[in-house]
Amino acid sequence: MANIKIGIVDDHKIVRDGIKIMVEDHPGFDIVCEAENGKVAVDLCTTKSPDVIIMDITMPVMDGIEATRIIKESHSDIKILALTMLSEDQHIRKMIKAGASGYILKSSGKQELITAIETIVDGKHYFSNDATQAILQELVTPDVNKVNDEDDVHITERELEVLKLIVNEFTNQEIAEKLFVSVRTIDAHRRNLLQKTGAKNTAGLVKYALKNKLFSNNS
Repeated sequence: MANIKIGIVDDHKIVRDGIKIMVEDHPGFDIVCEAENGKVAVDLCTTKSPDVIIMDITMPVMDGIEATRIIKESHSDIKILALTMLSEDQHIRKMIKAGASGYILKSSGKQELITAIETIVDGKHYFSNDATQAILQELVTPDVNKVNDEDDVHITERELEVLKLIVNEFTNQEIAEKLFVSVRTIDAHRRNLLQKTGAKNTAGLVKYALKNKLFSNNS
């Protein structure tokens, strides 16, 4: 049986190095690539073809949620294991929706990490017990002060840029020129925003942005 090819994605090198130390000597595991953000990870999937990616959630340039979504669309056979902290429990469900096969805490030990990798490669899901308990606690003890997250709507950084310009009354042509892309690309971003937010038109997008306080008053 061929070795399991593993990719590690985290914006902190010390975290990547720590994971490598835990798994690189395990029989049947090969570390084939590592990346500091989701965008680099997406590119590496084509050249390195990992079987499993251990994916951090919060990263610059492109976060783990968007990277997971893109990778699973073009490489459905690659398994994603989300790397999370308890404080990020609100993101875990988004990672699962994006296509992750499970999640593990950054505080987990070597044996749990190995078990998680082997479990998802076997076609099953692996959910860290501590993180699961945090989510269950949130569900059974709802916070009345918590702002509704609009059914876990995930807007990418680029879509936020476009939305901000829409709120500031830029036309599609003006947005395209400002972001150095085609009008067709802006049309696609606008359609995605309408679909994700449930808005029917530009006024609806502006209302959504204001309701969810996406931009400060001086934006």
